[in-house]
Amino acid sequence: MRNHPILISESELSRLRGLLFPRTRHEHDQQHLRELQAELDRAVIVEARQMPADVITIGTRVGVRDVTSGELREMTLVLPQQADIGSHRISVLAPMGTALLGYREGDEVEWAMPGGLKRLDIEWVRQPVERGPPAHA
Repeated sequence: MRNHPILISESELSRLRGLLFPRTRHEHDQQHLRELQAELDRAVIVEARQMPADVITIGTRVGVRDVTSGELREMTLVLPQQADIGSHRISVLAPMGTALLGYREGDEVEWAMPGGLKRLDIEWVRQPVERGPPAHA
């Protein structure tokens, strides 16, 4: 988990909170969902149009480098129903998706994944065109 709160828009917060509660989850998912809930509880809420362009939000394309292996991965953070590993579309409810949410270009992410602790450098962030003009950081 991170020490600083994530930045999130009010509309995105509402969508994410809605994803957490309506379904019965497997027991092994419960700890991860509690971590996502904790991140949302401490989030700083901003208007969507005020979201800095370098913050990872739903729909953001991101390039991350594994600190240990040096491997660069590109992915898009999406809602669960849009997830497709083959297309590099990762669910915001997946451990890595939750880990990336709210971080910024240049940050280092450290998060417990199913395969162990991962450290990732966020090399670049690209917002979807439909988000509109980016706010200045």
